[in-house]
Amino acid sequence: MIGLFGGTFDPVHFGHLRAALDCQQALGLSEVRLLPLSFAVHRPQPVASPALRLAMLHAAVDGEPVLRVDDRELRRGGPSYTAETLAAIRAELGPDPSLCLLVGADAFNGFLDWHRPLDILADAHLVIMQRPGAPLAREPALRGLVRERRVEAVDALRAVPAGRILFQTVTQLDIASTRIRRMIATG
Repeated sequence: MIGLFGGTFDPVHFGHLRAALDCQQALGLSEVRLLPLSFAVHRPQPVASPALRLAMLHAAVDGEPVLRVDDRELRRGGPSYTAETLAAIRAELGPDPSLCLLVGADAFNGFLDWHRPLDILADAHLVIMQRPGAPLAREPALRGLVRERRVEAVDALRAVPAGRILFQTVTQLDIASTRIRRMIATG
């Protein structure tokens, strides 16, 4: 199984890396690909340039063999739609490997507003990275999707290449890119 973790990474920090490694270890992922987005669709645009964000990611994963940087969204340019990225990865790897899209619980709460959310589930499992005590899906339609597709065991993800939802507890670190940028701006 391969993990896929997208984001602005503006800047990348230990919270991102710890969550990725928590999922890699808990799920037995062969690798986790970090995918920096090109153009944000549901949030403000990154402050750092694509080249700088990419360089920061490479520096952050240097020496960590299971974390890899995948720059396909930066090379593609334009809006970064997860459905398009997953379709490209699925076309590259074929129909059989299990792909696990690692998504923070906050982002997952807006999942049904994403571009072609059911296409995303056709190409990958969703692994919801949840901090201890964080609330689950809030809106009724999302709760229904979770009821239909939720699994409790990692083996259920291995059994099929896509389409299931697993909630995975990750280490909570009180780190945020927004706060890092604010601290840099104030010296």
